[in-house]
Amino acid sequence: MGEVVGAALVAHVPTIVLPEEVRRELNDGEEISLVPGLERLKTECVDRLRPDTVILFDTHWESTFEHIVTAQERRTGHFTSHELPRGMAQVPYDIPGDPELARLIAAQADGRDDTWILACDDPYLPIFYGTVNIWRFLGDPAMSWISVALNQCCTTEDFLLLGELIGQAVAKSDRRVLLLASGGMTHRFYPFRELRQHESSKAPENILHRESYEADQLVLKRFEEGDHAGVIEGMPEYRKAAPEGHFGHYLMMVGAIGGARCQAPGERYSDYEASVGTGQVHVWFERPADGWTGAGAAA
Repeated sequence: MGEVVGAALVAHVPTIVLPEEVRRELNDGEEISLVPGLERLKTECVDRLRPDTVILFDTHWESTFEHIVTAQERRTGHFTSHELPRGMAQVPYDIPGDPELARLIAAQADGRDDTWILACDDPYLPIFYGTVNIWRFLGDPAMSWISVALNQCCTTEDFLLLGELIGQAVAKSDRRVLLLASGGMTHRFYPFRELRQHESSKAPENILHRESYEADQLVLKRFEEGDHAGVIEGMPEYRKAAPEGHFGHYLMMVGAIGGARCQAPGERYSDYEASVGTGQVHVWFERPADGWTGAGAAA
């Protein structure tokens, strides 16, 4: 029987892959905390747990008609960002896949009329920096990776259901799986002509709106308390503050570990930082000694 061995919300902002001297130049001479945070996550969590497979929920990959999970044996090539080629260009990647688990995930939707999942093994399927940037820090040749698209048409309930089905698939497998919700918190950018004045990571002064900052702080407080029910119940209000991808990356992740029944507290692995108006942070959720409450139950 498989299990989810850990879960995390991770920020994939392009700044993390810039050279250190550039990061410091943009950040008033200081290192941003997101980079050492990912390095700590690698040594303290990923290397300690040694998962067989990483399932990453990628907010930079949008789908529409169905949920999509990658099912290639291997994804390899060079990545240039369509959004920011100046900072992410011709990045080599070589990422082992887990087609067996991907197909098992897709099979959980068979016969349902409320969700649809495609396991896609097309070798030309694009890859996005929500995956590549995190893989550069946390990847390991011994671990397989699956990326999951974020469906732009989904409600909170749709995201939670997909997560629940992924949890069921993991439980039916023999895999030890790490879940990564790759994306930000509130996600409003400064106007074009103001962006370069707000590249420092310092918050809250470089978060676009005070209400966005306060909305993020409430969610982080609930994370620390293990109050995932509170985060989920508060989604209608939080969505007014424009979290990245409707916060679908987190919702899919938490759906796989029990949804509103999950009580795992979050431990910050970075400061809460700004990125040209948006909120960014790394938060780790350790698997409770007695397992994830409610995870793997039939939908």
